[in-house]
Amino acid sequence: METMTTPGAAEAADTLDVARIRADFPIFDRHGDKPLHYLDSAASAQRPIQVLAVMDEYYETTHANVHRGVYGLAERATAQYEDARVAIGRFVGAPDPTHEIIFTKNATESLNLVANSFARGLLSPGDKVVLTKMEHHANLVPWLMVKEQLGIEIEYIDHNPDGYLELDELDAKLDGAKLISLTLCSNVLGTLNPVKEIAERAHAAGVLVAADGAQYVPHIATDVQDLGIDLLAFTGHKMLGPTGIGVLWAKAELLERMPPFLGGGEMILDVRLDGYTPNELPHKFEAGTPPIAEAIGLAAAAKYLSALGMDRVRAHEIALTEYSFKRFEEVFGHDMVVHGPKNPLDRGGVLSFAYRNVHPHDVSQVLDQFGVCVRAGHHCAKPLMRTLGVAATARASLYIYNDESDVEGLIEAIVATKSFFG
Repeated sequence: METMTTPGAAEAADTLDVARIRADFPIFDRHGDKPLHYLDSAASAQRPIQVLAVMDEYYETTHANVHRGVYGLAERATAQYEDARVAIGRFVGAPDPTHEIIFTKNATESLNLVANSFARGLLSPGDKVVLTKMEHHANLVPWLMVKEQLGIEIEYIDHNPDGYLELDELDAKLDGAKLISLTLCSNVLGTLNPVKEIAERAHAAGVLVAADGAQYVPHIATDVQDLGIDLLAFTGHKMLGPTGIGVLWAKAELLERMPPFLGGGEMILDVRLDGYTPNELPHKFEAGTPPIAEAIGLAAAAKYLSALGMDRVRAHEIALTEYSFKRFEEVFGHDMVVHGPKNPLDRGGVLSFAYRNVHPHDVSQVLDQFGVCVRAGHHCAKPLMRTLGVAATARASLYIYNDESDVEGLIEAIVATKSFFG
């Protein structure tokens, strides 16, 4: 098998070499004469050959179930799986990745794990949990289910018309709460929330902090210790990794207090007819055969991003977001509204927009004819849509393989939308 390598020092210049990066992604070479302007990485990113290769190699040379067989193949598979756990932990600055990194199937399952485990072990009827009004359904619906089942209270932090959280009443909302759970970066507004400040204020009030990092970890250097949070959920498929794997990081002492989420094989030390004894961390939260190849692929994705340099990834997206705003203003003026902060430094590369009075689904369908991929819909954030006064938006999202040509392709297609709908 051909050996695949991650981008080295020559590629890790002060700015990203987008042409070099795109060469690592086979999907961009398979669309004939029409260029592919993939602007939907907030929904799911593409995969480089470096990720695809390690997963193929694992299946071709190493596959066996982990933690169970004592034969050589199983031991090698287990070693690769556990090495992936450590690699992912280091990518987000986990102090004890061997025990603190839990593999799930996506960020949604990670957040459900948190809500369900807290509900069964750390919350009582009448306890308060604080959320924001910009949360993805994955960090909202599980808590609404806990409210329905257990009778907890939920308070919400509002945001202003520019997409920034209103923190004047934060201390009052934190008073008496057990947990605040919020997004690091809104998947609609692009807002980068001041989670470090919020965590400091929460901890001063004795409140734990959970963070949804699905739109943050793939784009910005992440250090859970610097952020000051207690739990972090993110997903593999948004950071160049495979689908079917997500991650929950949490402080080991907190995971020890939380009851298991799923029951079955691997999460037990002992089972009797009258009860069970849960396994040690992290296996306590990984019932059944885990996503082995997916974990190995996700570790390769983290290695790829680290080789590029997460500071360069962030700088690239800031520059491209700034360019997008500039060109939108020049070409469309008041015909286009982009929701969220206008300062690229305060947001990720998520551009949810409304164009004139054209429905977002119609915009998306016309854009597809030009090879431009954007998402149209409520983006799993219906309460936020209602706050914005819209049923849906079209959303373009930027990543490492996008450059100014993609923005220009988007603009050209939107201009065609104007012609198409008059």
